[in-house]
Amino acid sequence: MNDPLLIAGKGYASRLLVGTGKYKDFTETRAALDASGAQIVTVAIRRTNIGQDPKAPSLLDAVPMSHFTYLPNTAGCYSADEAVRTLRLARELLDGHSLVKLEVLGDQHTLFPNMPETLKAADVLVKDGFQVMVYCSDDPIQARMLEDIGCVAIMPLASLIGSGMGILNPWNLKLIIEQARVPVIVDAGVGTASDAAIAMELGCDGVLMNTAIAAAQDPVRMAGAMKKAVEAGRDAFLAGRMPRKFYSASPSSPTGGLIGS
Repeated sequence: MNDPLLIAGKGYASRLLVGTGKYKDFTETRAALDASGAQIVTVAIRRTNIGQDPKAPSLLDAVPMSHFTYLPNTAGCYSADEAVRTLRLARELLDGHSLVKLEVLGDQHTLFPNMPETLKAADVLVKDGFQVMVYCSDDPIQARMLEDIGCVAIMPLASLIGSGMGILNPWNLKLIIEQARVPVIVDAGVGTASDAAIAMELGCDGVLMNTAIAAAQDPVRMAGAMKKAVEAGRDAFLAGRMPRKFYSASPSSPTGGLIGS
């Protein structure tokens, strides 16, 4: 915890956030989460049973809130009203839990965020006492608007949800990072460990992923790889990389004082 991720006043040792969907069963879900070292896990309220159906297996049994911080999300919501209702239900199911992830989608084909509806929902939720982490486009202006509303973390996409295309516009991400006063967490588009490392090297505060782990041939092993990538990327960012140069007249090893010269 010498370099914690601070969200809404609470510190987390891991900067990797992991989703709980798309695994073959809850046993694999838990194994992947353990391998990732993640402390914050996202839960799609409209798709995952956490008590809505008392007769079906509950994620709470395999992934208890005593071990993980739940981040209920609004995956599958296409309007502000729908998203607000979903998170109010989550708060009831989770005994007043207020830390949530807001996402309002624009269409079923791309799952790109609907930013007008996202801004509308964020305003309602913040006023209703929620601590809102918000999925958004990589638009620096709209990211600033969400922060001004009171969101506790900004979560721009790197590329489309589930695409695995990696970071397509690092320049916009840098603009968002430079202006933000709250954590910036890449959400969507990470495909492999190098994508996660690059996000962290850019200065992102964390990375959230689901499909990149759950859809891997070996999800548990990929979860471990992502853990190491996020840690390495963070260390590289803090260390400060060397300047880029087209060429250098200075050799990497000194020439003065060579033996026999």
